[in-house]
Amino acid sequence: MYLKVLKENPNFRYLWLAQVISLLGDWFNTIALSVLVAEYSNGSGLAISLFLMARFLSPLIVSPFAGVIVDKFDRKKILIYCNLLRTGVVLMFLLATTPDTLWLIYLLTILQFTLSALFEPGQSAIMPSVVKRENLVIANTLSGITWSAMLALGAIVGGVVASQFGTATALIIDAMTFALAGWLIAQIKITPEAKTIISHDDHEHHESGSFMDGLRYLARNPATIATLLIKGGGSIGNVDLLMTVMATQLFAIHGDSQLPLGIMYSAFGVGAIAGPLLFNRFNDGSVPRMRYLVAFGFFLEFLGWVVLGSIGSLTLVSIAFIIRAMGGSANWVYSTVIIQKSVPDRYLGRVFALDMAIFQFATVASTLIHGSLVDILNQRTSQPLLMLQETTWESQIRLINYTTISHNLSLIAYGTALVSLIPLILWLIALRYAKQRKLQKAQNEYTPLNTNN
Repeated sequence: MYLKVLKENPNFRYLWLAQVISLLGDWFNTIALSVLVAEYSNGSGLAISLFLMARFLSPLIVSPFAGVIVDKFDRKKILIYCNLLRTGVVLMFLLATTPDTLWLIYLLTILQFTLSALFEPGQSAIMPSVVKRENLVIANTLSGITWSAMLALGAIVGGVVASQFGTATALIIDAMTFALAGWLIAQIKITPEAKTIISHDDHEHHESGSFMDGLRYLARNPATIATLLIKGGGSIGNVDLLMTVMATQLFAIHGDSQLPLGIMYSAFGVGAIAGPLLFNRFNDGSVPRMRYLVAFGFFLEFLGWVVLGSIGSLTLVSIAFIIRAMGGSANWVYSTVIIQKSVPDRYLGRVFALDMAIFQFATVASTLIHGSLVDILNQRTSQPLLMLQETTWESQIRLINYTTISHNLSLIAYGTALVSLIPLILWLIALRYAKQRKLQKAQNEYTPLNTNN
């Protein structure tokens, strides 16, 4: 079924291959830069938070403008230009070679993810024009599990490459993948039939294509507003930050934190692959069914945080990330398909841009809160796990600090689990409200019929 869509649709195949290649490079970049920031900042939780925030804050700021651009201009060209520009930006990371150039990593990260703010909604918005409506669930599941597979593969391979060959090699590979992805997208051919369908997708031809028109569309469609909260609700708590802290302060192997970080990212990737594939066994492709499956996805995210709170070993932590990723990945796929199936094409760029903006806002807030909590709770705790040799006295201090850091991270995980119940409860309320509205609408349609009889 999945391979059939790839085989019979060359345009989607090019888009998918571009995603495979660029995502593989992305994880080389993520592993290398995360460890570099931790090294240059002496493991500061706030410094790592600022790095992660640079990845998410810039898209949050530019998303409203990005959505308008995606809806007004050629989406294919936008994807190509974004990839070519990101090639140059990633190569400039090679200039950051000392702790004094930490600011350059932040600046270039902002530039890279500003371009991503254009690319991501553009990729989601172009999907209905290269894939048949009945294949949207399959296509988006493929995209979702591709992200996950590249996380599982790219994270572990990126960790090994960065560890063995250095961050420069990892960054050069990332730049090359962006260039190749741009070439692949250039091979996509949007058919005249697809363009015709897109241009006549609804009756609202008077709208100007502005950001405010997008907001007015949302005001008329509260169900779409609720859908926009799925990705944001699933972003409560920043797993990237906690992974980096755990890798550098708890699970470093002979001073090497890149391998355990790669293992945790890979575990997350495995869960993100399994989630949509498992959920699709119960999915009939309808919007109502996907909405109910989203509720179960929120529950798995909550359960993942609870398991993470135990922090007994790298294996148990990896299992927690698998569970957390299963729910988050399924919800990501289904929220995207729901938007593609229920929103007219002329609004897709702006709606997806807002979707990403809400996701970025939740991620930035979580990153700042988690980073601050790590620094506050660990401010009296040194980082002895990076020592290669130690005396008996130093070994005892090391064990005490390990236990303290583990306990602090456990408190953060349990607290995040409690907060993650909020989107689950709100979504259940929204489902009940939607069901009541559907029944009321059916009664209103039935009553006049009886009166006429």
